[in-house]
Amino acid sequence: MDLGLKDRVYVVTGATRGLGNAAARELVADGAKVIVTGRDEERVAEAARELGPNALGVAADNADPQAAERIVATAREHFHRVDGILISVGGPPPGFLADNTDEQWQAAFESVFLGAVRLARTAAAQLSEGGVIGFVLSGSVYEPLPGLTISNGLRPGLAGFAKSLADELGPRGIRVVGVLPGRIDTDRVRELDGLSADPVATRTAAESRIPLRRYGAAAEFGRAAAFLLSPAASYVTGVMLPVDGGVRHGF
Repeated sequence: MDLGLKDRVYVVTGATRGLGNAAARELVADGAKVIVTGRDEERVAEAARELGPNALGVAADNADPQAAERIVATAREHFHRVDGILISVGGPPPGFLADNTDEQWQAAFESVFLGAVRLARTAAAQLSEGGVIGFVLSGSVYEPLPGLTISNGLRPGLAGFAKSLADELGPRGIRVVGVLPGRIDTDRVRELDGLSADPVATRTAAESRIPLRRYGAAAEFGRAAAFLLSPAASYVTGVMLPVDGGVRHGF
């Protein structure tokens, strides 16, 4: 199946590793051009090199109020168009109510929520009919995850913003989608498993609750994200798609 990605241009934030990187890889593999971003300049440059000539790296922090304009402007200057954006950020620090400080909440809000709003707003101003805005969210959109209080507070609000945006931008032919990763085998998930006294037992227990009985591979998430961003999904908007091995099949 041809996803129709050839020569289309996407911005993928938080793409030096993990889920953002997996999505960027699948987009490039299917013929798209990508701007990949991350906070660390060396990691961004390395990620762009690995993706090849159809990728350009931009060091940027989603929390920076100037980042959105600079990223989108770079895409237009280098590739002469912007067809979509996938907004992905690293997860906020884990912790329960008593663990997280005001400073951690503020930093996470600036990066996860307000930074995403700025990126979406800036991209929306540049996109034309057929454009798409995607958000990498979390299963916490539907159900809070133990020990991730900050994420549980911010991700559902961002999902609500995305759905509102889908209604607002739909008449212009611009789609808005969310991708909700479950237990995908990334550094972030391994880090969270490692917080327990027995990481192996924690993973085994988690896998037993997944209908497919395994963690997902990053590439599996990347392919789902690439499809939603592609013209092949041209009549899909306002949805929050779980990529979780069937955990939330009832929603």
